[in-house]
Amino acid sequence: MAEQAPRPGLKFALEFGPIAAFFALYLWLRDETFMVGGAEYSGFIAVTAVFIPLLVLSTYALYRLTGKLARMQIVTLVLVVVFGGLTIWFNDERFFKMKPTMIYLLFGGVLGFGLLRGQSYLRFAMEELMPLRAEGWMKLTRRITVFFFGLALANEAVWRLMSTDAWVNFKTFGLPIAIFVFFMAQSRLFSDYAVEPSNES
Repeated sequence: MAEQAPRPGLKFALEFGPIAAFFALYLWLRDETFMVGGAEYSGFIAVTAVFIPLLVLSTYALYRLTGKLARMQIVTLVLVVVFGGLTIWFNDERFFKMKPTMIYLLFGGVLGFGLLRGQSYLRFAMEELMPLRAEGWMKLTRRITVFFFGLALANEAVWRLMSTDAWVNFKTFGLPIAIFVFFMAQSRLFSDYAVEPSNES
């Protein structure tokens, strides 16, 4: 029996629901403090402690729904668990704020390494979604590599120089909007280097 495609609404909720929940909980608890085991934790730490298992559960549900996970989703989950865990263990919100930096540096570094070898690792991950000619993949990979490093730098600037409120807004809205705008700006490249569909029956 053919496997049914997941409902887009449910898939979207599983992918972005944890981020929305993090933002909502932060707005609710940001001014609160919690005493646990004689230690005082801020609302940000408490929200991080809720976000980690929520992301684990949503990622597992997404895997059960689709039967697969993208490499970026797996790496993101691991880094959230690691840096979120460090945030809670050391009661220091800086670890969690560094997490996007590590994600973008990692992916930018991997793509950059592939470019040095004359290959587009992005093509291996996304070719089924966006069929492009080889030259198009190389151009897109170079642009995304620079973009990822730019996002890492932006995240560092925001969390180091601005308030926690500003960083949460940047993470919740700024990063997704930046990624959306970036890909919209590549529409000419997608058009110029698109692989023409085969006419073979």
